[in-house]
Amino acid sequence: MTPRRILLGFLLCVLAAALSPAAARADYLVADLSKRRIDITLGFAGAEVLLFGATDGQGDVVVIVRGPNQPVIVRHKERIAGIWINWHWAEFSRAPAFYYVASSKPLDEIAGESVLAGIGAGLTNVRTTVASASQDVDTTAFRQALVGAKESESLYGTGPGDVTFLAGRLFRTTVSFPANVAPGPYDIEIYLVRDGHVERGERRTLFITKVGLSAAVYERAHENAALYGLVAVAIALMAGWLGAIGLRKV
Repeated sequence: MTPRRILLGFLLCVLAAALSPAAARADYLVADLSKRRIDITLGFAGAEVLLFGATDGQGDVVVIVRGPNQPVIVRHKERIAGIWINWHWAEFSRAPAFYYVASSKPLDEIAGESVLAGIGAGLTNVRTTVASASQDVDTTAFRQALVGAKESESLYGTGPGDVTFLAGRLFRTTVSFPANVAPGPYDIEIYLVRDGHVERGERRTLFITKVGLSAAVYERAHENAALYGLVAVAIALMAGWLGAIGLRKV
């Protein structure tokens, strides 16, 4: 999206806010995205989406990006008889593949923990569901390990201060999606928080989809995982064999 179109979006956003019935209550919130769809191709190296909007000029803004929910198994390795093996485990039936929170100030300065937990803001409030676990397992520790692993892959994170205000009413933030982001629908929630309470909320949906050859490979891999694995191994062996022949000739 060009800067001119983004600026036009800002102006329309403010106009819509000023004309809406919520403006009379002086607690209005409107927001939109620079684009509603991201296409993943073979050369995909990540993408950025601009979120912009307007408020009545009071309060803080919290933006939460989640999606899509996936099953995840977290395992813990232990050394038994001199061998490291996966011993304890916890299975999560639902965990967001991507989670990011941007806010105009640090979350603990915006609202109390009960309010933040209510909207699912912050890494300690990522919504997950435990399906099963091995015996005598502290699922809280495994949940923390899940969050930590996602953070190391740049799939979970927070951005205190990443929501910036312009002229006291307009706000904006940029959400960055890494190259390893999963396809699917992404829920984006925008909250106006004043005096520690959520005054208003908006929701937008962003779709990330695989297209072209990337989509074909993705679909085949999920439709017939065993065959896809065998083909991948065969290609790797062939590449290694051809490389070895080339080195012999040299």
